[in-house]
Parts: sequence; structure tokens; C-alpha cells
Amino acid sequence: MTDDDGTMGAAATGTLGYEQARDELIEVVRRLEAGGTTLEESLALWERGEELAKVCRHWLEGARARLDAALARPQEDDDQD
Repeated sequence: MTDDDGTMGAAATGTLGYEQARDELIEVVRRLEAGGTTLEESLALWERGEELAKVCRHWLEGARARLDAALARPQEDDDQD
């Protein structure tokens, strides 16, 4: 479901995957850069962009934590040498 400005509502933000949030954020930025929107529409797009950026940041931080945890584990191959 989309809002009047064509973006998904805040309630749907929590269910977005990284790629979905990134793609929508790219579209929001494109629309803001293109101009031609009212002040109210621009503010709504900006707010949505902030929400999407938070979702992307959350996913990236989670991925970094998983990578760090994997790198911190001793390698099984190293133990057998």
C-alpha cells in the first residue's frame, strides 16, 4: 500500500529488506532532486527517506556484526595444523 506521494507508509518500514529499502530510498532521492513537488510533498519524501536510511543502516550494522562474529571465531582448519 502507498501513501498519496507514492511511497510506502511508516508501518511497512519494519518489514523491508535491505534491497527494498535501498531501492525505495534511491527513488525518494530521485524525486527530491527532480523537484516539482510541493513543500508538503517534499517534507513527506524527506521523512520517508530518513526512515529508509535507518532501515538500511540497521541491515548494514547487522551484517557487520555477523561478519565480525564470523571472523572472531577460530577457524577449524587452523586448529588441525
